[in-house]
Amino acid sequence: MMRLNPTRTRGAALGLAATLFILWGCSTNPATGRPQLALISEQQEVQLGRDYDQQIQRLLGVYPDARLQEYVDRIGQKLAAGSERPDLAWTFRVVDDPVVNAFALPGGHVYVTRGLMTHLTSEAQLAAVIGHEIGHVTARHSVNQMSKERIARIGLIAGSILSPTLAGYAARSLDVLFLRYSRDDERQADDLGLRYMYAQGYDPREMPRVFEVLRRVSQGQGGQRIPEWQSTHPSEEERVRATSAEVARLGNDFSGRAVNREGYLRSIDRVAFGQNPREGYFLGSTFVQPMLAVEIRFPDGWKNANGRSSVEAVAPKQDAVLVMSLSGETSWRKAAREFFLHEGNENGETLVTDVNGLPGVVRTFGVTDTEAGDLQGVAGFVEHGGHVYQILGITRAQDWDRYQEALTAAVESFRPETGRALLDVQPKRLEVVTLPAAMTLEEFSRRYPSTVDLSTLAVINQADAGTRFAAGDEVKRVVGGELPDGATL
Repeated sequence: MMRLNPTRTRGAALGLAATLFILWGCSTNPATGRPQLALISEQQEVQLGRDYDQQIQRLLGVYPDARLQEYVDRIGQKLAAGSERPDLAWTFRVVDDPVVNAFALPGGHVYVTRGLMTHLTSEAQLAAVIGHEIGHVTARHSVNQMSKERIARIGLIAGSILSPTLAGYAARSLDVLFLRYSRDDERQADDLGLRYMYAQGYDPREMPRVFEVLRRVSQGQGGQRIPEWQSTHPSEEERVRATSAEVARLGNDFSGRAVNREGYLRSIDRVAFGQNPREGYFLGSTFVQPMLAVEIRFPDGWKNANGRSSVEAVAPKQDAVLVMSLSGETSWRKAAREFFLHEGNENGETLVTDVNGLPGVVRTFGVTDTEAGDLQGVAGFVEHGGHVYQILGITRAQDWDRYQEALTAAVESFRPETGRALLDVQPKRLEVVTLPAAMTLEEFSRRYPSTVDLSTLAVINQADAGTRFAAGDEVKRVVGGELPDGATL
């Protein structure tokens, strides 16, 4: 057995780290000209972006409005052309997500959610958001973070050779270390976004207003912000102060700078607002999916959640779960065969071979030697409308007797939905109204009723109830989206 010399081991580990830094070294940040750690080439960065872009489009979906997509892409392309990396194959998309958000992938893929679009009030604000995301790409922030993670893994290997205690401490410290850099990245992206929008003639005063609306959205969701030093983003209050100070340094005369409130509001007129009930809603414990024309009844009292790719329910004690999703297979027989013949799955009893008139199968199964111990469950595979549905109910083997009836009943409850009142639901939509006379937002809400409350109207119009709009101003309201009695999203 070879005995390791601690001194030599320490020297070898440190030498390894030094060699890796020399080989991979530091590149130059394209946006700042400063040295930057980058273990990923631009070619690799571009390929990563392409791969993840396809996943994002499948996961979130592109909002189905070609006119809006062209508008956002046009603004993005103009801003990107004036950046430090104009030759990337930039793409700018509106994704079909009600969450107020924007994000970027390596290689030049930028996304704005329809939720954020409905909360902005000018093209200059949109330019500020897109400019910020372009800044993340031009400064290669994601590449820098991935490179740090690679170095961290190498460092942990070396650290474990030196001292197990040191390695454990390093592992616990990594999140805090990267947290700080992430906040620095956000500040840098703010600075770059301001630079890009200003260079293209936009009014820079619109950027702090974006962070103010984000602050109001955060407050309206009832979430208490975590302390700034624990956050991956600077607080909205801090960002308002910082960008306002930068704007002040640009001077006081912004006459002639583009805001384009009217053009922006026209672009988002009739955009879906909030969650889309056509993607599914609950009537008590029954989940209805209008676009697929199906329903399933989950056990009463379970916590339900509807996601983009599945709908699930969890028992009150969190010791049983039901999940319905599309299997991706071409037939129920193939889907069932793939599942029940999978290594580790044990076939049980076939319960039904006709699920409420639909071709399929419901069968019990077991799974042994998992991290949670032995599991027992019931699985259904059903064909309907050109899709194959997979419905799984699972609990621990020792709890099977307690949950068997509820899980089986839920799986077997899957059926087509034909009621037009349930299938014809539509999402809420923004409607932009040109005011015939001056009025406050509160007066506007009475004269032009909305299907959201006054506080929501105030946030999306970046106003207060008492804010007075002039005749000819364009103001947002929200219409439609009525659900059947008792329905929840």
